[in-house]
Amino acid sequence: MLPRSDSPPPEAQLLKKPKPFPSAIVAASSTLDHSRMSTAAAVQPLHLPPRHLAGLVIAILALQLLLILSARSLPPPSLHLLQNHPPIPPISTPAASGPCAAGLVYVYDLPPMFNKDVLAACADLNPWASRCTALSNGGFGPPAADLAGVVPPHLLPSWYSTDQFAAELIFHHRMLAHRCRTRDPSAAAAFYVPFYAGLTVGRHLWSPNSTSGDRDRDRDCALLLRWIRDQPPWRRSNGWDHFITLGRITWDFRRSREGDWGGSFLYMPGMENVTRLLIERNPWDGKDVGIPYPTGFHPRTAAEVKEWQRFVLGRSRPTLFSFAGAARAGFKDDFRGLLLGECRRAGRKCRSVDCGGGRCGNRSAETVSLFLDSTFCLQPRGDSFTRRSMFDCMVAGAVPVLFWRRSAYVQYGWYLAGVEDWSVFIDRTEVRSGAVSVRGVLERIGEERAKKMREKVVELIPRLVYAAAEGGLGEGMEDALDVAVDGVLRGFRDRKRRSGEGVTVLGKG
Repeated sequence: MLPRSDSPPPEAQLLKKPKPFPSAIVAASSTLDHSRMSTAAAVQPLHLPPRHLAGLVIAILALQLLLILSARSLPPPSLHLLQNHPPIPPISTPAASGPCAAGLVYVYDLPPMFNKDVLAACADLNPWASRCTALSNGGFGPPAADLAGVVPPHLLPSWYSTDQFAAELIFHHRMLAHRCRTRDPSAAAAFYVPFYAGLTVGRHLWSPNSTSGDRDRDRDCALLLRWIRDQPPWRRSNGWDHFITLGRITWDFRRSREGDWGGSFLYMPGMENVTRLLIERNPWDGKDVGIPYPTGFHPRTAAEVKEWQRFVLGRSRPTLFSFAGAARAGFKDDFRGLLLGECRRAGRKCRSVDCGGGRCGNRSAETVSLFLDSTFCLQPRGDSFTRRSMFDCMVAGAVPVLFWRRSAYVQYGWYLAGVEDWSVFIDRTEVRSGAVSVRGVLERIGEERAKKMREKVVELIPRLVYAAAEGGLGEGMEDALDVAVDGVLRGFRDRKRRSGEGVTVLGKG
């Protein structure tokens, strides 16, 4: 089993003895009690004649009646005044409501070598071709002009050719203008580290010299940790209230032996307490949080999202199921090749797009058109357990068909719940053995059930996309980044409560 990096249990609060009352107060209290007793002893009963006693009783009753009548004539207490003076809540119960109720986020201004300089060297991030175009527009990439005629014309400006590994740039750009950002670190409940670790490690993944490659992959990560350990917020918490976005899958940062694949960032001392947002997480590591792969749709407003939802719900879908991918000739018993064979045998019930040779890449037209015409889309594992294609499929309103539970069900808990409502799972071993056919399973679902599943998928779309607007989608609609930031803040707040440290309620800022 892979090593865990869960946070150590929080330290218990020290119990302090209550301070004794000062002796002067005790003495004064004793003197006062003695004086009261002496006074009480000195008071003697009062004896009045009967006629005087009757007059006194009548006077008291008349006074009480007068007070009652006066009170009835007073106006009732003002509701406005009561609303302006609510009771003060206990410190552990947030009084603020809204998106920043769980706290504010401080974004580190890192030395340029950890982000800006990395992006400036975009031409050298890939040994085969420049990545400058793919990483332009804050990580969205170039406009997806090839989708003209595929998506509604007025929504075309919200579509881009987005690279699947661009999450670091997208998060950094949005966090700088996020509604919960504070520029005062003393007011922050969370600290965001905008380090482009995925781009930094990625440029060395195919180094011809494995020994020097290991040093290269780890150098910037080690320097970042050395820098951040000197920052006061880190020294106070040892990193437990810090979070970072890593734009590649978790396994690219988990090299446990020299010469193996990837960097060792997540195994470096100092990273064990940091929350990491990744497009694929390690299911055995509670600090890894799965976030959606970036797709090409980046709406600017909630109205655009609703319009797209109406478009995909009303779309005619002549194809029962589809598959976008390529066979892996070098793999024994290649499951993708098996699925392509099933698709061919299904005739007009299935369509496929061959993505061999990187043909699909960041180009959108073929795959978006395919998924818009399909009720279901087949999603076997990719190079790892997850695929960006699953999110392309869902944004197009099709229902994903999964064959590995680790492809989604233990990955995206903050985004995708109730697995039977939005997906179909088919055991790959039964497909391999011929016990079931993909077409047979999907046809038995029926039109009514398939329609409900598609409606659930379309309902999830806002949470699966990254908005183009700096302030988010608006109208209370949360996109993928909002869900991630809110989840991080709530997690930090809950941990603080469990540790008994108390929670300071912060206003918006």
